[in-house]
Amino acid sequence: MVKYFLGQSLLRSSWDQVFAAFWQRYPNPYSKHVLTEDIVHREVTPDQKLLSRRLLTKTNRMPRWAERLFPANVAHSVYILEDSTVDPQNQTMTTFTWNINHARLMVVEERCVYCVNSDNSGWTEIRREAWDSSSLFGVSRAVQEFGLARFKSNVTKTMKGFEYILAKLQGEAPSKTLVETAKEAKEKAKETALAATEKAKDLASKAATKKQQQQQQQFV
Repeated sequence: MVKYFLGQSLLRSSWDQVFAAFWQRYPNPYSKHVLTEDIVHREVTPDQKLLSRRLLTKTNRMPRWAERLFPANVAHSVYILEDSTVDPQNQTMTTFTWNINHARLMVVEERCVYCVNSDNSGWTEIRREAWDSSSLFGVSRAVQEFGLARFKSNVTKTMKGFEYILAKLQGEAPSKTLVETAKEAKEKAKETALAATEKAKDLASKAATKKQQQQQQQFV
């Protein structure tokens, strides 16, 4: 049997702001259980979607009754894979996460869709689904209940952490959209290339003048 969770959250920030904050969520005061995060794969598809895979390490304290079922040397950290697909054209981001160790005890899979809120285009809506399963004979129901309770607690921490990072980012500098950021980067690249071209022309001109002067001195 699988426990299913369906929920919806709202962030009073634009999709662009939430997208930027998503990659800067850690560390924050509400994510002390998140130990590490590493990007293991990233690519841009021909239709301009950003695909990423991250590996996260989180603390995973088991309930006391569950600790009796496992050896003392079993790792208390859980490794989580997170696949994400970002579609900037339609302003959606979909993430799918699941744990790759402690699978015998419990597997928690989560799918989130970040999109523009239909009632307020300046807000972002998060639609969240989760599936909690356990293969432990005799205690699977208790494990699933524990896992679901912890998942709900972590969702609360996740949202508080999101709000903290969004406030921090917006307080440090005015927020910019993806289009504006890309445009500024493109303009800056053009300016750099133009400056480099002008400098190269100037150096070439000076070198040619110097060579001409040297040749004139040889004939004097």
